[in-house]
Amino acid sequence: MRTRHVNLLIALVAVLLFSFSCFCISRMTHTSNQLTNCRNRISEFKETILRLKNKTEINRQELIKAFNQMKYEIAEREDASLNSVKKKVNALNKNETVSNAFEVLRFFFPHLRKVDRIYPDVIIGKEKTGVSFALGISTVNRGNHSYLKQTLTSIISRMTLSEEKDSVVIVSVADSNEDYLKSVVDMITKKFKRQLMSGSLEVISIPAYFHPNISHAKQSTDDSEKLESWQIKQVLDFCFLMLYAQPKAMYYLQLEDDILANKMYLTKITDFVHNITSNNWFYIEFSVLGFIGNIFHSEYIYITYYVKYLVFIMFVPV
Repeated sequence: MRTRHVNLLIALVAVLLFSFSCFCISRMTHTSNQLTNCRNRISEFKETILRLKNKTEINRQELIKAFNQMKYEIAEREDASLNSVKKKVNALNKNETVSNAFEVLRFFFPHLRKVDRIYPDVIIGKEKTGVSFALGISTVNRGNHSYLKQTLTSIISRMTLSEEKDSVVIVSVADSNEDYLKSVVDMITKKFKRQLMSGSLEVISIPAYFHPNISHAKQSTDDSEKLESWQIKQVLDFCFLMLYAQPKAMYYLQLEDDILANKMYLTKITDFVHNITSNNWFYIEFSVLGFIGNIFHSEYIYITYYVKYLVFIMFVPV
């Protein structure tokens, strides 16, 4: 009897062990299958990433090729149809020779081909050149709110005297409202007389004939048409300001009329730029606020082709 009980117990244990073994084998098989699936998915993910990387590289090469072709065609067109000449500009009762960088705009805008001279309507200052930095500020009428005076005070007061001597701040009035233009000129004349006399501050006004019919630009949806119109105007205003500032300085810094500068901002920017080992760069971002705080090489080839590119992507349909 006792032997039978022992045999039954041994049989029960054997059954339990067998069941447990089967369960473990099943789980191990399931886990192995999951690992295999994970490996397969990882392999597929790697292949997808590789394909995307290759596609991105192909697109980059195509973009570079298209951009180089655009530069070649524009240069060829300019050489054939436009003579890059120098014009005499009367400013502050002083005749000065100015490189005609604005001629590039005639290629994109037929309405400018009939204009004798593409240049700012109003120039207040001494048209300072040969400095390290040109700081461009585009301003428009904001109604009852204007931060231009605070912005200029911040930018100028946080320069050292040597930095002020080696730079020029250019305020571009990009508004057709003559009363606003007059108010800007009056404010700057009263508050920043020393900077105007030294040539470290200038005021220009974009001529009314400059802006094209926005309907020539790429078509947009009805909901975004108003927004896109002012965006296009803003980009064109920036282009005009950059072309004016280009021959003045080694570097061009884009600012806005409603910012406050950090302490020693120009010193920090100068140190950063001078510590870059390679000079093979186009622009550097010193702010997270879009175009504000971007600094560009001011050599003709950089600024001019950047302006061409901005205008090209807006006014040439894809």
